[in-house]
Amino acid sequence: MEETTDGQLVHVQGLGELVRGTSASFYRNLDEVVPLEPADATVVTDDSPRYRTARLWLESTIRKTPQPIGEQALSVATRGLADALSYQQSAVRKALDPANLRPRLLLADAVGLGKTLEIGMILSELVRRGRGERILVVTPRHVLEQMQHELWCRFALPFVRLDSAGIQRVRQKLPATRNPFTYFKRAIISIDTLKSDRYVASLSKQRWDAVVIDESHNLSNSTTMNNRLARILARNAEALILASATPHNGRADSFAELLRLLDPSAVPPDGQLDKEEVRRLVVRRHRHSPEVAQVVGADWAPRQEPENLLVPATTEENAVARELADTWLWPGPGGSPYSGQNASLFPWTLAKAFLSSPAALRESIDGRLGRLGDDDQAARERRALQELAELNDNCRTSAKYQRLVEHLKKIGVGKNKPIRAVVFAERVETLRWLQRSLPKDLKVPAEAVELMHGGLADDKQQAVVEAFKQEQAPVRVLVTGDVASEGVNLHAQCHHLIHYDIPWSLIRIEQRNGRIDRYGQKNPPLITALLLDPDGEKFAGDVRILARLLEKENEAHTALGDVASLMGHYDVKSEEDDIRAVLAGRKELDDVVRPVTDVAAGNDLTALFAQLFDTPSTQQPAPSPPEPTKTGPTLYPDDVSYLEDALRQAFIDPTAAPSKDGVGWRRNVDFGTAELVPPPDLVQRFDVLPQRYLAERKVTEKLVLATTPARGKDRLAAALRDASKLSWPDAHYLAPLHPVLDWAADRALAALGRNEVFAVRGSVDAPTVLLVGTLTNKRGQVVAVAWLTAQFPDQENPTFALIAPHGSARDAFIELGWDEARTNPGPVDVTGLKALVAPAVHQAERHVRTLFDAAAEDVKSRVKQWSARLDHWEDEAEALIQRSELKLRRATVDQERAMVAAMAPDRQLVRPLLVVVPESEGEK
Repeated sequence: MEETTDGQLVHVQGLGELVRGTSASFYRNLDEVVPLEPADATVVTDDSPRYRTARLWLESTIRKTPQPIGEQALSVATRGLADALSYQQSAVRKALDPANLRPRLLLADAVGLGKTLEIGMILSELVRRGRGERILVVTPRHVLEQMQHELWCRFALPFVRLDSAGIQRVRQKLPATRNPFTYFKRAIISIDTLKSDRYVASLSKQRWDAVVIDESHNLSNSTTMNNRLARILARNAEALILASATPHNGRADSFAELLRLLDPSAVPPDGQLDKEEVRRLVVRRHRHSPEVAQVVGADWAPRQEPENLLVPATTEENAVARELADTWLWPGPGGSPYSGQNASLFPWTLAKAFLSSPAALRESIDGRLGRLGDDDQAARERRALQELAELNDNCRTSAKYQRLVEHLKKIGVGKNKPIRAVVFAERVETLRWLQRSLPKDLKVPAEAVELMHGGLADDKQQAVVEAFKQEQAPVRVLVTGDVASEGVNLHAQCHHLIHYDIPWSLIRIEQRNGRIDRYGQKNPPLITALLLDPDGEKFAGDVRILARLLEKENEAHTALGDVASLMGHYDVKSEEDDIRAVLAGRKELDDVVRPVTDVAAGNDLTALFAQLFDTPSTQQPAPSPPEPTKTGPTLYPDDVSYLEDALRQAFIDPTAAPSKDGVGWRRNVDFGTAELVPPPDLVQRFDVLPQRYLAERKVTEKLVLATTPARGKDRLAAALRDASKLSWPDAHYLAPLHPVLDWAADRALAALGRNEVFAVRGSVDAPTVLLVGTLTNKRGQVVAVAWLTAQFPDQENPTFALIAPHGSARDAFIELGWDEARTNPGPVDVTGLKALVAPAVHQAERHVRTLFDAAAEDVKSRVKQWSARLDHWEDEAEALIQRSELKLRRATVDQERAMVAAMAPDRQLVRPLLVVVPESEGEK
């Protein structure tokens, strides 16, 4: 059942002959929905071999019964293809903390710790708890496929990717008036696409179980379209996960805006930040946090000592440098020839272009010449630019470029060699020049040098990233701009990174380095910077400043795992402005970039974060390993055994070809794989996945499954070496939420008609009814689950039953002798067994009422506390409510109040699942 803006929507699965395998949805305010009464259930016998039909039906029922929303034990997150890292699991547990009522969290782990995996683990657990039916993931354009790939390949969560190609597919399928977000339950889309006006109306009407927004530092400005989008999504989502390695920009009001998205009452009306609220809503660790350092081991090789290579300028380059210094940067009495309004800015644009490449400087000069007017000052500037252009044109060779070629050859980049490198530069013209020049000088094919920049279409950007991950792809050098500095994983085949240009920002340097210096990097990363060193004293000083900037980044990486706190801006542009001032001589570097030991000083937002998360002395000790949790199938040893039994039940001979009523089922236990030909009703569940993946891996023709984690990781790694150059594996891991298991469960549940239960034999002394009780809230979410048995010692008096609670479904099955497969000697005589169902249900209802009282009171108490928080916020807001933005916040708080009220326990249901009668002598 789903709460929508149009009322309660009831989702049902067809069981009868005409609707079997069909799902449908009904609005309760439009359709008459009559629930069945569990006490009226009919008892039928199971005559299948080894009670296979009943076992499958029970296992499927358990799988379809959501875990309680407050359950702290991780049930499925630890069973995907993610390494068991305790610091990631602790983030998942924090997101699920029942004290917060709703999963709302800012994942602010530093670059490289695996925030995407934490997102996948959180979403998996939400799905298992019935809180993840509708999910929206919002990312930058160039990581759309990477996010889709990780969620599917590691957690078996299929999402549709709404990039430019995906949106085109949607337009072909849906009428223009149809809201695409009602059609796709789980979608990944870029923030640039989603924030446009065409989607705002659709989003405003759509409620989500969970929303994930990656790179969420771009949301903090309340006047931007990004923030407008985030506010719409936040108020329409129950769970909200924000992710950013740079969670604030140094301004308390901007960071408060992120906290308000998570919880509007977390920031008092006066805007002051509360340390405990920050700690409650934010997770932040870095490479050297104790709980990280002790578990990453060899799966995150430490950096090699960085190489900062000073490259003496050529004679022609020195001439350009002198002209820039004397005419533009530090002009004499006549002043700068620049005729624009930002006389202090443009000369440094020229300097930065010069330090990048002759091609970049020429582009800057030409661009400025094209914008000049006709007055005298413009004529003076034109002459100066033309003189600079003439000197620049004399630079037939570039010393820095020659050193780049030497360095690439030295590390082993060349024809028929496996070594790869990523080269970052600031200017697009430099990137194009490098792409044109490197193949010839490295003696490699043109396709060995790939280009990526922000001007490329999203599908092209994704294709470039995909190719760089592939061992068999021809690309050996990726030349890229800072579009690739956020979110992209480039470490699969690469551990060499070269800064061809030095960013004037510590944040940008750290972001770039994090593309190869991250968890999963097996080879020690080598980070190299090329610094052009003109012979002029002023320019030489600039180069030394940039070199020190690189050293500061490495020092902060080692000591803190974070660099933004050193300059205190948490914003690339602000850092660049400060470094520009240092280069211009208006500031000292030591005044702009603080020592690591001084980071926690003061009382600003930077200090608050350092005190809460960053400073090593305040780090919390690493948590002890989590207690083992009861996971996996209840009646089967593993998921593949359950799937195999479901296929044997559904098809006469599952190993036969589809033409002979089979699915071509094959299982290789030793090899850890299984395969089948997916029927049409299973094929449609894969339709949201990339069409190239489905076609090239022939998923819809033969679904190959990896049935062990080891085999799953092996095939995932093998995909990066595959000749097809496709990183999607040929054998997909059978994770617990895999669509094929869900499909098998739906088929198994169709074995019984409406309101029927099976009668079987078991290790009981008297007829016993197995029941499950659930306590749900107004949103239809399960708050508590109880497993019970009702034994009737006197079958002549079916009004009396001995009710026994059990800790889990498996405990109940052990008590019934159903923890292992049993032989079935024949049909059970069901005469008189129906009479046991109603008293079993009614007495169990009275019993679970007592069991559920504590759970209900606990939830009610938390709802009451949360309501009190909202009341307190409103009391404080009364004096300030005349402020327009505060009125908007109050409206958001009112929405929060309604959502919190819906979390209160609302109703309980007890269902009979099985009637077990004593086994006859010799029939065990």
